[in-house]
Amino acid sequence: MKYFEDVQVGDVMRFGRYAVTREEIVEYARQFDPQPFHLDEKAAKASMFGGLIASGWHTGAMLMRMVAEHMTTVHATSGAMGFDDLKWLKPVRPGDVLTVESEIREKVESRSRPDRGTVKIESRVSNQRGEVVMSLVSLVIYLRRPSEAS
Repeated sequence: MKYFEDVQVGDVMRFGRYAVTREEIVEYARQFDPQPFHLDEKAAKASMFGGLIASGWHTGAMLMRMVAEHMTTVHATSGAMGFDDLKWLKPVRPGDVLTVESEIREKVESRSRPDRGTVKIESRVSNQRGEVVMSLVSLVIYLRRPSEAS
């Protein structure tokens, strides 16, 4: 398990592989972001995007899925405090395969909770062509290594 003490500024993690489907894009849009370029291929073709695209929030959900599968199993995290600097840089389309690269940018020990600290992690989601489609900085709560005396 990787604790607060184990992660270092500059550490880079590469993980995930998420294949995006047309059906998933449309279903997510139906429930949460019902805009024509997420729902209807004909309307999407006539839009500035020139075809069906995933909602940016859906892209964030796909990132979270990859993070949960990779990090929560090997990192002593306890949720997050939010994120900074979210950018949707390129459309995500049916057939894209997404991966993640995350870099530790900063570590701050908690003054009020000595059993944890906050780690700023910059993540970039890329498609199969290596194009960054989304980026953000997460404020992740990491637990500190339990003392031997406990």
